[in-house]
Amino acid sequence: MSLHLISHTLCPYVQRAAISLAEKKVRFERTYIDLANKPDWFLAVSPLGKTPVLLKGEVPIFESAVILEYLEETQPNPLHPHDALERARHRAWMEFGSAVLNDIAGFYSASDEGVFDAKIAVLHEKFRRVEAELEAGPYFAGDRFGLVDVVFGPVFRYFNVFEEIGAFGILTDLPKIDRWRQALCSRDSVEKAVGEDYPSLLRAFLLRRNSYLSSLMRTNEGRHRATAGLESQVKP
Repeated sequence: MSLHLISHTLCPYVQRAAISLAEKKVRFERTYIDLANKPDWFLAVSPLGKTPVLLKGEVPIFESAVILEYLEETQPNPLHPHDALERARHRAWMEFGSAVLNDIAGFYSASDEGVFDAKIAVLHEKFRRVEAELEAGPYFAGDRFGLVDVVFGPVFRYFNVFEEIGAFGILTDLPKIDRWRQALCSRDSVEKAVGEDYPSLLRAFLLRRNSYLSSLMRTNEGRHRATAGLESQVKP
């Protein structure tokens, strides 16, 4: 029976499943849905109304952590360590990665500067904790790409857009994090887990939040337009 991944263009949890499938070299179909206008067929296979959902034939598997474990149990090229204690440690840091995603959502949804700055501090501290766990690299466990890397690939993708908006200092003075981020962002499975339009879609999503970050983006756009207007006036 074929595998069919029900996706949303921006969902980081969908990206986890797509990266794992690519690393395992498993063929799969992919269908994107609009979470703001969920079709009835999707609600029938997703009890929580969330992506991702992996269909094995007509049997739905929902929740990204469950999907990753199912793929580990049924597909080649394992991404978990062989040792039971090390597997448990990796699962714990995968959960930590989910907590980081929650804080990222708090960062881009912050309603005012005070909350925004507090979220920056929380995120920096979380990444500082991860920095202390990293080995020589390039991946979380050294040379071997694993499920912790699968989880953090979508995390770091956010920062490619955040850093175009401003220098927030979340990843400042974390050299191991920086090396890990570069290794993940350049890995084929991570890069191809989203479409080429991901950055523009994320920017549009962030603008629609009407958050403090949205206001910074609008201010930046206004400055760029003003600068472009001045440059056009001085051209010979």
